[in-house]
Amino acid sequence: QVQLVESGGGLVQPGGSLRLSCAASGIIFSITAMGWYRQRPGKQRELVAHTTGGGITNYADSVKGRFTISRDNAKNTVYLQMNSLKPEDTAVYYCATGNGLYWGQGTQVTVSS
Repeated sequence: QVQLVESGGGLVQPGGSLRLSCAASGIIFSITAMGWYRQRPGKQRELVAHTTGGGITNYADSVKGRFTISRDNAKNTVYLQMNSLKPEDTAVYYCATGNGLYWGQGTQVTVSS
């Protein structure tokens, strides 16, 4: 069956960096679009970054220039490099397939001093 397993969340100070990873199994990863989403406290889940199977990327305006999505098709893994983190980036971060059919369990990112 399809599994998406996120890792890399944690507590970081404002201005710091984190890298999230999402390991996928049960899908033909190299041709599957992948996305990172987040759900901030009291807010709806939102798309943060997206990559096609071919590596074309797009980002939410709120994270452009600070976050980078990338993928390693040999490792069936998609990453989210998050730099210059702000308190408002605090959220549970999820990876998902591009069609929204499969989701990981989420990983908590807390940005606080």
